[in-house]
Amino acid sequence: MKFGTKVVHSSLSPNKQVKSKTTPIYQTSAFAFSSLEELEGFYQGESPYLYSRVGNPNTDELGMTVAQLEGAPAGVAASSGLGAILSGVVALCGQGDHIVASEDLYGGTYQLLKEELQSFGITTSFVDFSDQQKIEKAITPQTKLLFSETITNPFLRVEDIENLVAFAKTHHLKTMIDNTFATPYLLQPFTMGVDLVVHSATKYIGGHSDITAGVIVGAEEIISAVKTKVVNMGVNLSPFEAWLTCRGNKTLALRMSKQSENAERLATYFQPHPQIEKVFYPKNVSLKGNGAIVTIELSRDCDISTFFRSLGWVKIVPTLAGVETSVSYPLGTSHRALPPQAQEKLGITTHVVRISVGIEELEDIIEQFKHALTSSLK
Repeated sequence: MKFGTKVVHSSLSPNKQVKSKTTPIYQTSAFAFSSLEELEGFYQGESPYLYSRVGNPNTDELGMTVAQLEGAPAGVAASSGLGAILSGVVALCGQGDHIVASEDLYGGTYQLLKEELQSFGITTSFVDFSDQQKIEKAITPQTKLLFSETITNPFLRVEDIENLVAFAKTHHLKTMIDNTFATPYLLQPFTMGVDLVVHSATKYIGGHSDITAGVIVGAEEIISAVKTKVVNMGVNLSPFEAWLTCRGNKTLALRMSKQSENAERLATYFQPHPQIEKVFYPKNVSLKGNGAIVTIELSRDCDISTFFRSLGWVKIVPTLAGVETSVSYPLGTSHRALPPQAQEKLGITTHVVRISVGIEELEDIIEQFKHALTSSLK
């Protein structure tokens, strides 16, 4: 199947006795057994489900679906993108191990790697991944993992996945890539040799801003270890949210196609605009498009507060990827917790705005930003 067909038809095999067109919601905390022998059968691998933290048809469907779209053998769902990253990292790394990560990551990931994982005895160095010499210099004998994003947040640098994988193999390191911004519609890092691919399914996989979920995919052996961490750390996803995410995912190809087209044309509109200092939009991501995020830096002639107040129906939110166009303020939300020196080094200033472009008519999107830019002039 081609991607647009596969994404619609990715689902569990229906119950042979109940021929439902879609997978039912298994909204249960536990599964019943008719005897002690049948209960023991679960532990012997004869039946798949015991307790929904351990496994559920809806969460299994989500993990399987994203794995199929990524070209990976296995996947597991988690309660959030950060939950998926945490589970993947602790499946690969233990006390005393070291990670080298790209410095231009989502702020929540930066905090997780920089601060929270220290309590596990896992340390992280953040470097410029566009310079392979800097990566090599950061590697120590304790380094186990290289971590980056396919399209970085918020300045949309496109990672050179194939070179990163080749570099990692030369140094006998594992790789983990966050593919949230690109989605498997644009890029499939597992097929390029990445060991673990993670998604904040809250974003484009779900697509409608009504769930919080994460998915991580890879080879069966690694995903088996990751699933153990998901279960034992209690970062599993609820059945209903998994079901909603699978339902939203069926329109991923349609949404990403329209949103990427709108984003590219919006970036083109912004490029010569006198009130915009810089426009960040990726190039050459995929033949299908370059993603649905545009980041801009307004000129100092603009009052940033007035700009945000003048956006009309464009919502101000701390997240991205719904079908509606929205904006976020990296300095005040996603990258707020970064040290000031890290914010300054990355260029996250008071006038940087990240735009998540939706599926509306492009002319209406442009009109709203045109109005906000005009209103914000000092």
